[in-house]
Amino acid sequence: MLRGSDLTRLMTTFGVAMLLAELVNQAAWLTGGADGLSGVMLNPILGYFEFDLWGRTGYIYCLIVLVVLTYIARRIVNSPFGLSLKAIKRNQRRASMLGISPTRRIVAVYTISAAYAGVAGALLTQTTSFVSPDVLAFHRSAEVLLVLVIGGVGYLYGGVFGAVIFSILRNWLSVITPQYWMFWIGLVLIIIVLVGRERLTRWQTLLPGAARNRQQANMEHTIAEESK
Repeated sequence: MLRGSDLTRLMTTFGVAMLLAELVNQAAWLTGGADGLSGVMLNPILGYFEFDLWGRTGYIYCLIVLVVLTYIARRIVNSPFGLSLKAIKRNQRRASMLGISPTRRIVAVYTISAAYAGVAGALLTQTTSFVSPDVLAFHRSAEVLLVLVIGGVGYLYGGVFGAVIFSILRNWLSVITPQYWMFWIGLVLIIIVLVGRERLTRWQTLLPGAARNRQQANMEHTIAEESK
């Protein structure tokens, strides 16, 4: 999947997901096929906290996991490994000249992202006691892209805020217009793309380190202009 440009990589990822979905659908002896696996029984968390019908335990459990994984992601972003990823994103050729191996680091960050996605799938199964091939469907990947576009690509907290906004919009619009809620989600996406997310919201300026990042970006822009 790492061979090619960003668009090719994106389409290849979708293709692999569709192949896995069909494989899961055919392996009914293991996955339950189109019916999935239901009635998943779980022991109490740490032997004390049982999953209740109201979802309170599952909510707190998922929230704790989210905080822990966000903290780990923040440490990764601010580590030398994370800084090397930023260098690769800005200019892969210059990063190679500095002795950074882009392929190895991209493979590593893809592996980390796959682990995070696996944790999300595990939480979904644990809190709903059900899993089906629908988790590998195309619309699931499209929802993740919508979350990233709404929250902001390249921001550590963009996925969290994007997921919250997307969930609120989906639940609210599905109640108002159950048949056409995807139309309104698509309209919101088009507005964000055309108008620009920075013009619609300025919540990134309130995040820790936002002022430092802006100052660093302005300094780099000034240096680039002077070098020209």
